[in-house]
Amino acid sequence: MSARTYEVRTYGCQMNVHDSERLTGLLETAGYAAAPEGEQADVVVFNTCAVRENADNKLYGNLSHLAPIKAKNPDMQIAVGGCLAQKDRATITEKAPYVDVVFGTHNIGSLPVLLERARVQQEAQVEILESLEVFPSTLPTKRDSAYAAWVSISVGCNNTCTFCIVPALRGKEKDRRPGEILAEVEALVADGVTEITLLGQNVNAYGVEFGDRQAFSKLLRACGEVEGLERVRFTSPHPAEFTDDVIEAMAETPNVMPQLHMPLQSGSDRVLKEMRRSYRQKKFLGIIERVRAAMPDAAITTDIIVGFPGETEEDFLETMHVVREARFSGAFTFQYSKRPGTPAATLDDQVSPAVVADRYQRLVAVVNDIAWQENEALVGRTVELMVSEGEGRKDAATHRLSGRGPDNRLVHFNPEAAEGVRPGDMVTVTLTQAAPHHLIADGPVLSVRRTRAGDAWEGRSAAPTGVGLGMPSIGAPAPLADAPGCSIS
Repeated sequence: MSARTYEVRTYGCQMNVHDSERLTGLLETAGYAAAPEGEQADVVVFNTCAVRENADNKLYGNLSHLAPIKAKNPDMQIAVGGCLAQKDRATITEKAPYVDVVFGTHNIGSLPVLLERARVQQEAQVEILESLEVFPSTLPTKRDSAYAAWVSISVGCNNTCTFCIVPALRGKEKDRRPGEILAEVEALVADGVTEITLLGQNVNAYGVEFGDRQAFSKLLRACGEVEGLERVRFTSPHPAEFTDDVIEAMAETPNVMPQLHMPLQSGSDRVLKEMRRSYRQKKFLGIIERVRAAMPDAAITTDIIVGFPGETEEDFLETMHVVREARFSGAFTFQYSKRPGTPAATLDDQVSPAVVADRYQRLVAVVNDIAWQENEALVGRTVELMVSEGEGRKDAATHRLSGRGPDNRLVHFNPEAAEGVRPGDMVTVTLTQAAPHHLIADGPVLSVRRTRAGDAWEGRSAAPTGVGLGMPSIGAPAPLADAPGCSIS
């Protein structure tokens, strides 16, 4: 009898992507096999996000597409997990009674048992825990990339931002011990990984649970001691807790990359207060100034919400001022979405959609113009790229490959004279052209360095095909995601 097949569809932030890697690991450990591309899986798992306004509609729309398929094949199973499952709980099976399993953010390890119980008992299983019982990193994991990996250092968040529902769904912050994190990093490096991204809802608050305010900077320095680890990144910090010891650790640890994602959300002190973001414009710009003083080549990205309740034109112009002063290399901009269950949803003075749309377009134009200028300043520079997989959507048409520089900027390059280069290998190129969201290197590849990461990718590619995450496959973990409310941005 052949193994039952599965597909995992992922929405939202990097935390969800990493959780999906664990879900696939759990399913394969339980004897399931990834569904071949183009074939309908026996088990479809939705790992959901609750941050965006259309998250509910997206889920139920996708579920409705599976309803007639399940009607024809009753043995098929559908599971819904993640933040939306934690929030909506039993209402999911009321709206979509053909769903077999609903599980929350705190018990992803229960999925195989719940699927089997639903199959035996022939009824839906809903299991939502209110707090974390097992740290997710102890669960089996099937990673999406052979050469770059997420490493979760904490889960949950102790902040109370009024626009964000994530702390209510992920719970209070829980930190892993440094020794456990470093053991995972060393094991990944032994498997061929050469780039890691440290992951947390508020990554620089790491250590709060065991009382060490400098735990995160110490962890960055400890990662610098791991032989064979070439690149260390992290996401996302919070400006209120971003301290100078972290800046010093970034600048003084060679394998910590000159890249920082620092969520702004608003440049207006009044709006920041309403958001319960415990910093103000002056502090934010001071962080940017100190980072640039320590790392002149650092690329700094951000998140910005437009149209928060009560935002005036003057408030919006304060945000535009910060954007011009900070000169972000990129910004993820969002129109405010009212989320039931958040304090901001009940605030007066909700901004009209027309005003929000107008401000959004004006902001995007300035963000893109500055990012383009910042990229144009790099033309002519020689950079070393880690070759990536699946990040250049037009690579096949343009006959280019893609990679990321130390600052995490995406570069499309001419692969001539780089025959046999693999994802995870390193190439040195000269930048020849800039655009707002990427750079191009159409000159010759100056050098190729084959790496253990490339060997790992080649070894995996020779094996049976991997995991369907319900999204385009990625190489290095993407630095940002579609989730403005949570600090994993």
